[in-house]
Amino acid sequence: MSDSITPAISHGERQLLPLTADDFGPEFRVVARGGVRRGIRLERAFWVTLKQMAESRKCTIGMLVDEIAESHAEQGNLTSAIRVACMRGLALENLALRKLASIRTISAILVACPSPAFALSSSKKILTFNAPFQQLVKRHLPASPNDDARHDLKLALDLNVADIFARLEANGETPVNTGFVIGAGERRYRGQLNVVRAPVAEPELLMAFVFNG
Repeated sequence: MSDSITPAISHGERQLLPLTADDFGPEFRVVARGGVRRGIRLERAFWVTLKQMAESRKCTIGMLVDEIAESHAEQGNLTSAIRVACMRGLALENLALRKLASIRTISAILVACPSPAFALSSSKKILTFNAPFQQLVKRHLPASPNDDARHDLKLALDLNVADIFARLEANGETPVNTGFVIGAGERRYRGQLNVVRAPVAEPELLMAFVFNG
């Protein structure tokens, strides 16, 4: 066991989505709403974004374009206004998703879990854990009378973390089961975990739930 239970964040490399010729290809469409017909030429990527925005608002593309036209009438250039609206809409959606997909959300899930649980980074460091897990450690690996908590804890998994990520990538709906050992000094505690991928983009995290604690 070589990995101490210490908060750590492993940041993966940021990668841009691959662009294709279809994304850049211009496409002309006639959008009609309320008797007003507008001929608009946009790159296909923006038409895809408009469709997604309209679906999320439960309206038609024509209604969305009409709203953009009215909101940016002073700009004059409707296609530019649509592009800006698409970029702003995606930015707002990304911000909302980042607030949901955060370590704070993971911590809240762990706090709500009645069984011992923790979040494990790809570098095999425990990033956060709940009170039942802390109690499990205190029960099986008690600190000395002069210490309030253990600072020499080690964690080992029967499965390699990379293998766990690979299995979850292949079938993310099925938790991966693995044995684990935590130790401190000469004491050891062995148990079983159900592991799932945490709903965050960065860093890559696993959520581990002890089911025999």
